[in-house]
Amino acid sequence: MNRAALARGIGSGSSSLLVSVMVHTYRLLANLLTVAMLATIGIGFWSFFLTEITEFKKNIFLVHFFLGLVTALGLLLAHCLVFTYFLGTGRWVKEVTIAYRLPDEPWHKETRELKRKTFPPALYSMLIAIAAAAAGAGVQLQAWHWTAHAALAFLTLFINLWAFRLEMRNVTLNNAVIQSVLVEVDRIREEQGLISNEEALREEKAPIASKAKPG
Repeated sequence: MNRAALARGIGSGSSSLLVSVMVHTYRLLANLLTVAMLATIGIGFWSFFLTEITEFKKNIFLVHFFLGLVTALGLLLAHCLVFTYFLGTGRWVKEVTIAYRLPDEPWHKETRELKRKTFPPALYSMLIAIAAAAAGAGVQLQAWHWTAHAALAFLTLFINLWAFRLEMRNVTLNNAVIQSVLVEVDRIREEQGLISNEEALREEKAPIASKAKPG
């Protein structure tokens, strides 16, 4: 596949859908994970302050344990999604820039800068979540003091809240870059007497759809 064909890989309509899905998916994940972190911390303290060793205390601890595990995995998933998103869209903008001989500034450079600003907070958020989960296992085995786990849990909450806000802003800015690139590509194609990016993508899909029909 040549670069011009790759550049048509995201048409105007499908790009708008992709942008919308990414923004709403990440916002939903961030909100759910914030609630999950708060619930994990709250249930953890509830379990800790139940002094009597009863079946109820054991059940509360198990809820804290499994909720914490699911939350940690969810945090890793959310930040990995951000990594994948910026790597994929950055590659796409680079290919389009080369295919249509666009200037490096502002679009391609902006995607690189956004990626560089987003990756460190995402990585820190993942590492602190892993550390908090490991500290929880240490407390369970009575090898660590509970304050280490509690401190790392609150750090996980604060660092992830900071990262969520930054990632959401940068995803939104990156989406604006993609839309600007698509507008510029359509302008260049119109100047050259070519059909729009979206129409070209529709024509490429039409033969595939006809072949897929039985008979």
